[in-house]
Amino acid sequence: MPCADDTQRIAADARRALDICNACQFCDGYCAVFPALKSRRSVSAEDLTFLSNLCHNCRSCHHACQYAPPHAFDLNLPKSLSLVRQQSYRDHVWPPLLRGRLPHAGWPAVAVMAAVVLSAVALVVVPALLLVPPETLFGRQSGSGAFYRLVPWKVIAGVAGMAMLWSLLAISFSVASFWRGMGPAPAGVPLLPALRDALSDAATLRNLGGGGAGCNDRDESFSQARRRFHHALFYGVMLCFASTSVATVYDHLLGWPAPYPLTSLPVLLGSLGGVGMVIGTAGLASLKLRADPAPVAASLTGADCALLALLFLVAVSGLGLLALRETAAMGPLLLVHLGLVLGWFATLPYSKSLHAPFRFAALLRAAMERRGRG
Repeated sequence: MPCADDTQRIAADARRALDICNACQFCDGYCAVFPALKSRRSVSAEDLTFLSNLCHNCRSCHHACQYAPPHAFDLNLPKSLSLVRQQSYRDHVWPPLLRGRLPHAGWPAVAVMAAVVLSAVALVVVPALLLVPPETLFGRQSGSGAFYRLVPWKVIAGVAGMAMLWSLLAISFSVASFWRGMGPAPAGVPLLPALRDALSDAATLRNLGGGGAGCNDRDESFSQARRRFHHALFYGVMLCFASTSVATVYDHLLGWPAPYPLTSLPVLLGSLGGVGMVIGTAGLASLKLRADPAPVAASLTGADCALLALLFLVAVSGLGLLALRETAAMGPLLLVHLGLVLGWFATLPYSKSLHAPFRFAALLRAAMERRGRG
């Protein structure tokens, strides 16, 4: 965990880099960071929180920068903002008792996430091994309600529901703290038009366009790969949640218990979502591991890849469950999948997953500032 001196050094380095960028303004059209920076004569601690989360880490500014190493200014804005952004997750995590105590980088963060996920899997698997007859758990199950013969619906909904509700509560309080941490919002700006702008920016990932040509995903050449992999992951997750929502309607309102036919809406949505998550996580992990290390904060790579690995396993286990649900492998696969999903829910407020709501909040603040400037 970074000490107070490290935190001050990270903030000072980022402020120095932003001051140089504000004087230069060569990268003004690359992303939303530079227009927001241009409107500030100096960079406060609140501004650092805002600008670091507004940065999408496309690295285009680094490869275009005349002050990047080996220049004496040694300017590395993407790396500096990445470290500040990571610190913001620690500063605004909820409950406040955990602030500054949870690792968000390096092997400690990976170890904590692995421990939570493995504990979640054990929480599902161990009771099933003790309570479910072996011939049921390891036998072939099929037909309506096959899943619930292994794990009752009330248990699935109760445990997963409590974990998700806690995560949503924790994330909501974290985002509220982060919103205050960006300083006062612009006064007199209509919220709905700014919200529409922020939603558009988030849905299209406009700021991963690198000024239009794309990001520098691996080196100085331009690419849209990172943007596309992000889209695949984001919309894959959304499709999976849509699948779960439709299945809930089928089960509770229509009285149709799972599993459903391959051509049913929940299965189609879930299959597309799972494939999107696999493509997105594998693609983003590949880009991270093969990227130019210069503009990257290497200490953050492990925790980022750990989250991608967890999402990959959630998707693969779900697709495997779909493919093998008519075989004896269905029982063990169902338990592992449910455990991984529970682990994902439990780690949502305390992992890199916070970057999504924080970034949207920063996009909304930027949209409000743009409209305030007219």
